[in-house]
Amino acid sequence: MNPDAKKQKQHKAGFVNIIGNPNVGKSTFLNAIVGEDLAITTPKAQTTRHRILGIVNGDDYQVIFSDTPGIIKPAYEMQEAMMDFVKTSFEDADIIIYMVEAGEKDLKNEAFFKKIAQAKVPVLLLINKVDLTEQEALEKMIQYWQEKVPNAEIFPVSALHGFGINQVFNRILELLPESPPYFGKDQLTDKTERFIVNEKIREKILKHYKLEIPYAVEVDTEEFIEEGDRIRIRSIIYVERDSQKGIIIGHKGAGLKRVGTEARKDLEKFFGKKIYLELYVKVNKDWRKKNDQLRRFGYKD
Repeated sequence: MNPDAKKQKQHKAGFVNIIGNPNVGKSTFLNAIVGEDLAITTPKAQTTRHRILGIVNGDDYQVIFSDTPGIIKPAYEMQEAMMDFVKTSFEDADIIIYMVEAGEKDLKNEAFFKKIAQAKVPVLLLINKVDLTEQEALEKMIQYWQEKVPNAEIFPVSALHGFGINQVFNRILELLPESPPYFGKDQLTDKTERFIVNEKIREKILKHYKLEIPYAVEVDTEEFIEEGDRIRIRSIIYVERDSQKGIIIGHKGAGLKRVGTEARKDLEKFFGKKIYLELYVKVNKDWRKKNDQLRRFGYKD
């Protein structure tokens, strides 16, 4: 057999872990490259709380993209758990994507920045949102990051508009190690259907509520029943105080109805089925500071 033909049939697979400050476009990039709205995206910081895998399959490759929470200095137990997800993403990465946005400087966590600058695996540094900057400014940014992270390959991109995404993906395919697939070839993510539901609901709360409300919310889907071409879902929105419960529900239930309607439409598009969604709001006092509740909601083992 021709050696080149044999080489073409060798399978590649690996983990490409996306790291960066909050709100630089990591989730938008994941969704763009996977082709599905797996990770929720909002203008608010700390939108992503968990580590979410998006899997892209080809005949001879499997790329496992890992979206992680934006790097912050933790102020309470839930944020510490979020940063644990980021630490894990350094440990199993075959390729690191370090995403910054135009005009941004270093990571807020110096220890994480050193890990990127000293990484033993390939680092692709993506300057996102370049559609919002001029060419001269972009050239200065590229020079800045070349000096700060000399081990990185730099790619200007716009995740929102798809600019530069194909070039990044092609380079990833070149860098991937030879390996059999880690997941089934028809698998899109490591997350369950219930997790997707929880995140779609939480996305609408982030969109419509201000101040502390979105950050005090967790969603738990208690029922997910498929019945032919329809799915029945019952989900609980947990808040930390009674006053927050009233704000979520809104006057005559208008706030909760709006969240449910928008989430249902997104879920019908994602699952391709008719969705019947029931939403309830309950108080779970100070859940973000309690280890047993963080384990319950999947932030800790």
